Amino acid sequence: MTSKLHRNPPFRAEHLGSLLRPDDLLQTRADLDNGKTQQQQLTSIEDTSVKDIVHTQIKLGFHPISDGEYRRHMFWGTFFPGLEGFKEIKNPDVDIFRMYMPDIAAFTEAGHKPGESVICTGKIKHVGSTYVDQWNYLKSIVPRERVHECKITLAAPEWYHMRYKEGRAYPKDVYSSDKKYFADIAKAYQTELQILYDNGLRNVQIDDPNLAYFCSEKMLEGWKKDPLNTKTTDQTLDEYIEFYNDCLSKRPTDMHVGVHICRGNFVNSRHFSEGGYDRVAKKLFEDMHVNTYYLEYDTPRAGGFEPLKSLPKNKNVILGVITSKFPEMEDIEEMKKRVYEAADFVAEGNNESRQEALQRLGVSPQCGFASHSAGNSVKKHDMVNKLTLVRELADSIWPGEP
Repeated sequence: MTSKLHRNPPFRAEHLGSLLRPDDLLQTRADLDNGKTQQQQLTSIEDTSVKDIVHTQIKLGFHPISDGEYRRHMFWGTFFPGLEGFKEIKNPDVDIFRMYMPDIAAFTEAGHKPGESVICTGKIKHVGSTYVDQWNYLKSIVPRERVHECKITLAAPEWYHMRYKEGRAYPKDVYSSDKKYFADIAKAYQTELQILYDNGLRNVQIDDPNLAYFCSEKMLEGWKKDPLNTKTTDQTLDEYIEFYNDCLSKRPTDMHVGVHICRGNFVNSRHFSEGGYDRVAKKLFEDMHVNTYYLEYDTPRAGGFEPLKSLPKNKNVILGVITSKFPEMEDIEEMKKRVYEAADFVAEGNNESRQEALQRLGVSPQCGFASHSAGNSVKKHDMVNKLTLVRELADSIWPGEP
C-alpha cells in the first residue's frame, strides 16, 4: 500500500455505480428469464441503455462514469459464479445461513430468497473474467482521455463467507481452514484485477455492506449467541481486513481502489442494518489497504462524523450525504454544513486545517440507485435531480474541480 494520496480518482462529485435501469431493459431481461426472447436481444438493449446512461453522466458533469451496472441483476455481479469451485444454488436451504445477518433477515422477512446464493464445492480457481467484457464495452464508448476516470464495481471478497453458518462456507475436505479458503479467493481477485488493469481499468470500487454489519448491535448480539461461531466479531473483522489486503496486494500502484460501506439497499428502498462507524473506523481506516472509503451518511442510522478523526492523511473519504432511496431533495446549504463538519473531524484527527482536510473529501449519494435491478423508490427524473445536487454541492465546496 503506497503512502501517496490517490486523487482523480476519486473525484469531488461521485456516485456509487448502480443507476436506475430503463423499463425496456427490465422487461427484456424478464422475457429472457421466461424464455420469451433471446440473449442477443437483451445484449442489444443493454448496449443501447449503457450508451444512454453514459451520456447522462457526462451531461451532468460526472467523471467516475459507470455502465450503471446494467448487465447485472444485483450489485455484486457475476464474479463468484464465474470461479471454478463455486456453484450457484437456485433454492438454498435457509439452514445454511446465519439468520442474524441483516440482509438475510431482510430477504426472508420480505418473503424473498436470500439473493444469489453461491457455495464452494471444490478448489477455487479463476478461469476467466466475468467483468472484462462489461468494462471493455464501457471504455469503448467514452472519450479515450477519460477512460482512466471510469469505474466498475466488484463484489466483496468475504460476501460468501460471512453470510453462511460456521462450517458451511466450504467443504472441510476441500479447505481445512478459513485461511486456505481465503488464500485461493485472494488469488482469484489478484488475477481479476490484473486482467482488468491490462485492459485499461484504473478505478475500482468494491461494494461491501458486510463491513457495516460489524456496526450493528443486532448482528453483534446474534453472533455472540450463535454457539457455532469459533471466533469473535473482532477476530473475524481482523481476518477479513487481512483477506482484503491479500486480494489487493498485487495491484499496480496507479490502480485506485475504494470500498463502499453502507447499510443495504433493497426493493422499496429498504436498508438492512443500523449503527455508526465508531466500532470499526480505526481498523478500517488504518489497516485496510484501499485508497478511498465511500461512506453512507444520509441518516442518523450511520452515526456521526466523529470516526473520521481516524482517517490517515494518505486516504480519502467520499461522504454519502444525499440519499438515493427517496425523491425528497436535501437542502444544499445544510449539506455544505455537514461536509464542513465532517472535514473538521478529519482535521482534528490529523492536526490540520479544515481546508487541508477538505482536500481528501468528496460527496455522493449514500448508495446506488438500483443495487437490486428493480431499483429504489425513485423515478429517473428523481435520480437526475439527486445527481445534479451532488454535482452542485461539490462545485460549491471545490469550485472548478472534477
